Amino acid sequence: MSLSPMFAPIVALALWSMVMWAWLYATRIPAMSKLKVPLDNTKTPADLAAQVPPNVRWKADNYNHLMEQPTVFYAVALVLALVDGGAAIDGWLAWAYVGLRIVHSLIQATVNVIMARFLVFTLSTIVLIVLAVRAAMIVF
Repeated sequence: MSLSPMFAPIVALALWSMVMWAWLYATRIPAMSKLKVPLDNTKTPADLAAQVPPNVRWKADNYNHLMEQPTVFYAVALVLALVDGGAAIDGWLAWAYVGLRIVHSLIQATVNVIMARFLVFTLSTIVLIVLAVRAAMIVF
């Protein structure tokens, strides 16, 4: 049995999400310890986040972003993998989406230049729309 080429970018983005998870805790825990941020269960996540420097929050913000729109990618990529095995163009588009999301993460987690981030986000969204339309053309 041969696997669809769609599975590799799905797994790659899932692994990248775990890299961002590790990076967020590798920066957040030392920052909270250094600043002596109390772990107060009466505080909201926003209250706690406001107590750490922005460059520390950026990693957590990006991890949260990886739990949002990429869920649509996972669903669409799985549909394409299951219904047609993922045509070559779908594989290329899926890898483009993953690459753009990684670039988006690196921009947000390091320098957080909003216009650069927005451009990469917009490009990744366009790629995702194309993938979704391709899936819809097969399914409907």
